Amino acid sequence: MKNKKLLKKLQARHEQRLTELRGKIESGEVREVDLESVQTEIDTLIDELKDIKDELDEGTDPEPAADPDGAEGRSAEGEDDVYPEPATDPEPDASQNRAGMITQQQRDGLLGNIRSGLQNRSNANQGRNQQQIRRAFADFVLGNINESEARTLGLVTGNGSVTVPDFLSREIITYAQEENFLRRLGTGVSTSENIKYPILVEKADAQGHKLERTTDMPETDIEFDEIELSPSEFDALATVTKALLARTGLPIEQIVIDELKKAYVRKETQYMVHGDETDNVNDGALSKKAVEFTTTETTLYDALVKMKNTPVKAVRKKARWVLNTAAVTAIELMKTDDGLPLLRPLDAPVEGCNYKLLGYLVEEEEAVDETDPSQPVFYFGDFSKFFIQDVTGSLEIQKLVELFARTNRVGFRIWSLIDGQLIYSPFEVPVYKFLPTVTPPAGGGE
Repeated sequence: MKNKKLLKKLQARHEQRLTELRGKIESGEVREVDLESVQTEIDTLIDELKDIKDELDEGTDPEPAADPDGAEGRSAEGEDDVYPEPATDPEPDASQNRAGMITQQQRDGLLGNIRSGLQNRSNANQGRNQQQIRRAFADFVLGNINESEARTLGLVTGNGSVTVPDFLSREIITYAQEENFLRRLGTGVSTSENIKYPILVEKADAQGHKLERTTDMPETDIEFDEIELSPSEFDALATVTKALLARTGLPIEQIVIDELKKAYVRKETQYMVHGDETDNVNDGALSKKAVEFTTTETTLYDALVKMKNTPVKAVRKKARWVLNTAAVTAIELMKTDDGLPLLRPLDAPVEGCNYKLLGYLVEEEEAVDETDPSQPVFYFGDFSKFFIQDVTGSLEIQKLVELFARTNRVGFRIWSLIDGQLIYSPFEVPVYKFLPTVTPPAGGGE
């Protein structure tokens, strides 16, 4: 393998040559007669850049063997001859430029190839840097490196904690979106400032009249209130056995990050759905803000039909059901008036849902369980009105050793600033909640 220093020098020269060619193409110096040779040179440079990248990625750096003839192993100055500058054409006269210019399509094709080659190099560098930061992050969390070493590797540390790198933070939030249905169905925003959402609390009245108005138009009142997303401190805790961390054959950094993801999602989902933990109360949680649906209907089927038709049409257009397992169990054997199953399986999943209930998609989520999991829970409405705020750059990790020493475990505390609330005007309730006391007749039926 070539010396790594020489490979990097070649890489820099190839990239510089691609940049020079891009400048010539953009300035109109490349003529149609040059098109084939320029395209060949671009392709060769890109292929060689790929080969250099592959060799550098192998991570070895052997010194080149001395060449008996002195052709190899030159000084640094001699290495400049590895890729000699190509000979330049004599300056063409004006008539040649006018008559032999390449077309816009040809120019765009050449520039696209160059852009792709340079972008692949940039992406490769970014991927390597992220992998290095990922390893450094795990090493710091596990205690393999100290704060000073972590900072030299690009991590932000302080007081025994480390700020989760931006790309890792996005990875954790992406996992949360997959596992937390409110992340997936709600409306999220990432910012460092509090967000205020206006809601209509008093409507204006309009007047109708066939005759031309002869008096002043009467004033009507309209009033808005504000709901503010004000993020609060948010904690989650993951623990890993010391025996697992000691097994060097395992991808420890991925194990740690995966455990952090799971802990984060469990805590976040509880906060957004119920928000009733001590010192972590969320007054805007789904179970608290969804409007309770009440009915005098004596059968569950009739009650669900009434519930489905309760939201205004604008809400129903975007609505779906969210049920716990007990609710799904309660309606699986029920039939509609025409004898068809009330819970209809779909031929293929739609937006992650496998069923429809009274024409609307059904999400089955254990997270909406009440204290008693056997209690059926029905939510229906437009869940995009659940707003979530993540404070930019607030995700931090702290290692806890002494706290779990008796059980030979290591704890990882994840800390963040978030808020999530169901926000709506009383004139357009987006989500209703139903805890039925009625049960379906034995053997199904209406």
